[in-house]
Amino acid sequence: MSFDIVKGMATTLKNIGRKPTTVSFPEEERDLPARFRGRHVLHRYDNSLERCVGCYLCAGACPADAIYIEAEENTDENRVSPGERYAKVFDVNMLRCIFCGYCQAACPTGAITLEKEFKLASYYPEDLVYHKEQLLEAKGESTIGSNNVWAEPAPEDAIQPVPQESHVFDGSRASAAAVGLGNIQTERDNLVLNEDQDEDRRKQ
Repeated sequence: MSFDIVKGMATTLKNIGRKPTTVSFPEEERDLPARFRGRHVLHRYDNSLERCVGCYLCAGACPADAIYIEAEENTDENRVSPGERYAKVFDVNMLRCIFCGYCQAACPTGAITLEKEFKLASYYPEDLVYHKEQLLEAKGESTIGSNNVWAEPAPEDAIQPVPQESHVFDGSRASAAAVGLGNIQTERDNLVLNEDQDEDRRKQ
């Protein structure tokens, strides 16, 4: 009996008592790691407004050109997001996606994350283009998804730069660059402010 056969038998005997590592999918499912990257999810705020402000940063960061967005202006009658715009169309082509997470890293509002949904097989390629209606959290849900395991916790005494005051942008201390809401006073605001100051002077 050659040395190679003895070595092979030793390896077999060493592993014969171990539990099998195979999983009988789909009856059994393996526990996924916290940072597993699966299908994308679009998140909401607690007040049901969409986190996405149609800034196109995720689409610009995507190396596979898998994200397509069409933005539209918010109005007082139709307020969808806290910014000036919202994503009217948000498509993710899973045939192109390489699950790199660049879109999640680029998003300033924590609107898009890659979650643990991996059952994406389909007979038809058109079914693998996911639309906003399929990606968006249902009304009443407001989570930050896997952002809590990717974002490094800040020291308790540290003042976080906008928009990372709470690890992920939460609507506080917003700048125009963060969510598309202007934080510079307009001429109309200045006019109203001056009128209020004149009124205060007259009262004194």
